[in-house]
Amino acid sequence: MSQEISCVELKAAEWERLREIRLAALRESPQAFGGKYEDEKLFDEARWFIEFNKQSFLVSSINGSDAAMLFVENLAGDFGATCWIGGCWSDPKYRGSGLMRAMFAYIDNNATERDWQVQGLGVWQDNYSAIAAYEKLGFVPMGEPQPSSRQPGKFYQRMIRKTLEN
Repeated sequence: MSQEISCVELKAAEWERLREIRLAALRESPQAFGGKYEDEKLFDEARWFIEFNKQSFLVSSINGSDAAMLFVENLAGDFGATCWIGGCWSDPKYRGSGLMRAMFAYIDNNATERDWQVQGLGVWQDNYSAIAAYEKLGFVPMGEPQPSSRQPGKFYQRMIRKTLEN
């Protein structure tokens, strides 16, 4: 059976759609994010609108079902990146199917007009599968692993990628 993959940038009016996939990510991979399910499940509409004012949210779907997400936040000079990619998550049953590639193709297609030419992200240094996935998308390590301020004792690796337009 053919799988149709699509990627969209959510609008603030779609906050409930974002809430659903973000909470699914926090339930499935609580150790992977700075946020906590117990906190974010309490966010109301006003709080989600605040999030939309700070960053852009992309969602990839397979056959119409949301299965992956990430956010893009424009930066002012953090380690040479023009934007920060965060909250990357895909439903485990769809990993490896092209969802992340679809979201990064969206980023590449909008890089110049949105100032997303150089993307940075942080990944836990022991999350080998995520590091491998990011490397396939063109990310390379930048600097040494950094200690986490949110999870003492853990380290994350900064990675950087130039959009395919550059």
